[in-house]
Amino acid sequence: MTKKASISELEFILLMAFLMSNVALCIDAILPALPDIGLALHHTNTTDLQLMITMIFLGLGTGELFFGTLSDALGRKPIVYVGVGIFLLASLLCVAATSLEMMLLGRVLQGVGLSAPRTVSIAVIRDLYSGSNMARIMSFIKAIFIVVPMIAPLLGQWILRAFSWQAIFYFQLFFIGLTVIWFSIRQRETLPKEKRKSLQRSIFSEGVRAYFSLSNVVLYTLIAGLVEGSFILYLSNSQQIFQEQYLMVEEFPYIFAGLSFVLGMATFFNGAMVMRYGMKNLVTNSLYLSTAAAFLYVIMYFDGINPTLWVLLAFLSINFLTLGFIFGNLSAMALRPLGHMAGIGAALYSFLSMVIGVLISVVIGRFIVDSTLPVFLGLAVTGVLSLLLMRFAREDSPQAALNSL
Repeated sequence: MTKKASISELEFILLMAFLMSNVALCIDAILPALPDIGLALHHTNTTDLQLMITMIFLGLGTGELFFGTLSDALGRKPIVYVGVGIFLLASLLCVAATSLEMMLLGRVLQGVGLSAPRTVSIAVIRDLYSGSNMARIMSFIKAIFIVVPMIAPLLGQWILRAFSWQAIFYFQLFFIGLTVIWFSIRQRETLPKEKRKSLQRSIFSEGVRAYFSLSNVVLYTLIAGLVEGSFILYLSNSQQIFQEQYLMVEEFPYIFAGLSFVLGMATFFNGAMVMRYGMKNLVTNSLYLSTAAAFLYVIMYFDGINPTLWVLLAFLSINFLTLGFIFGNLSAMALRPLGHMAGIGAALYSFLSMVIGVLISVVIGRFIVDSTLPVFLGLAVTGVLSLLLMRFAREDSPQAALNSL
């Protein structure tokens, strides 16, 4: 089912992509600056500095739990404004940080603030689209969104050289400011007052009860957490892997952009393929490919000695290719039955999958010191677990998906 939006579909896709891309900008733009931030904070332990990446995901997941519920009661647009306000204060805290602990607090709060536009954007999409149409729109949105992680490290490196690492945070404020002005002017409220839930304690408990009563929703959430764990693991360790293990200091932003491009292209093609092949088929086959590639890497390089850069990039490209067919479809499959509680549903989905992903990333990330082997061991294990969970999910054919709209 598709409801008429107040703006063209193209502008809607661009606007939602920009809302979501603030998260990617906040994460990826500081990657080249991690060593400089560490020196400024008198903390150079690489493993600890990776927490500046993983902690923002913790803030995202936690914030979405609250903002998703509030958006079902107060409407979508006011929640975005509250979240941007929190992000502003958190960014200023990061700029003023004098210790790693203070910086990590700021990063968590940045995640909390960004969780509002991220959750609301998903809820708005679910307000207007569902089923395979939602998967199609999500794929096109993420194909545009992926441009930001492609250029963010390059942008961060340029800002770092021209100004300072603090200027990266100021640029993030400028970007989200422009986006929220666009959103406030052009996007109508998609949750009318007569459809809002009353703001009371039971709204959350009822939402949780309804969420966990749907077995497929829970299964897809667990799978999303496992997949996100491997993705967060890569994000938080990419700077260490390429700049320290492979000594690709200047080349790192370009390598990061290339892998992001692979993900973006796969996401774009998913938008064209999902209506023909079905969401579950694409997710399952992608998991098989990703898991097989991870096991092949583990078998070939079990001694822990890193392969050449091009071999590593080939294996990572396979993983990024499959992610493009997994992320959007999984979220669409999980949220399809939750149209009556899109805000809370999107919040619970994001929170639970994010917590699982952060835990996986933190645990495995501790073992990434001088080898990339732990990354692929993690991919292999999470891939097997994801495929096992997929076996318990009911089969959804493309026609069945369309009939449910």
